[in-house]
Amino acid sequence: MNSLRYFIELAYNGKNYHGWQNQPDAITVQEVLEHALSTLLREKIQVMGAGRTDAGVHAKQLFAHFDRVTIDSISDLIFKLNSFLPKDISIQNIISVKDDAHARFDALEREYEYLISLQKNPFSDDFSHLIHHQPNIDLMNEAANVLLSYKDFQCFSRSNTDVKTYNCDVKEAYWKVENSQLIFTIKADRFLRNMVRAIVGTLLDVGFEKTSISQFHEILKSKDRSKAGSSAPAKGLYLTKVVYPERIKN
Repeated sequence: MNSLRYFIELAYNGKNYHGWQNQPDAITVQEVLEHALSTLLREKIQVMGAGRTDAGVHAKQLFAHFDRVTIDSISDLIFKLNSFLPKDISIQNIISVKDDAHARFDALEREYEYLISLQKNPFSDDFSHLIHHQPNIDLMNEAANVLLSYKDFQCFSRSNTDVKTYNCDVKEAYWKVENSQLIFTIKADRFLRNMVRAIVGTLLDVGFEKTSISQFHEILKSKDRSKAGSSAPAKGLYLTKVVYPERIKN
């Protein structure tokens, strides 16, 4: 009997995990999810995620796919998974998709948010980066807009990475102020490892007037990670949305 393919939609607090992707000596979200699915479905289940978040990064929406001959009741499986999984991982939905649908390669667009707190808050300490002085948001938005006119983002990529291209199509990048938080939103067809955190760190340098807009252009042209700012801490970063074409659904 042929297997059917399913997309599973999940959210997680990344604090206790070494990122999404399976690793030999560290606990990851993928490992915990595969263990839960395999236990409840009583067969070895492997999942393929839409992308890999780094250690400590959160996801408000991530999709992964897995194959299974049949699922008797999707709502029942969602309930059982949420009962079985630790409290920092939540299953939102399971969707039947076409046999060749791929969580990673079919994704059209991904969106990340980065949260910065401007005042100490015990309820957001694990979920945002605290800074003690407000940077110049207008300058940071001017620099963020510069990203839309570039394609090669090697200067913001982790150096020991195995990608074939550093090109990304950044569609939106902007900062907004909400209460005592700064929120950075960035959308692109794909992201390089560590890219968003490196962008945020460099934009903060612009906001604190350590880096000018013309220097920001030079950093992008340099393709050199050492020219960009330091990476912002993982705990402020969220994968918030992954968009797929309608054609993948059954």
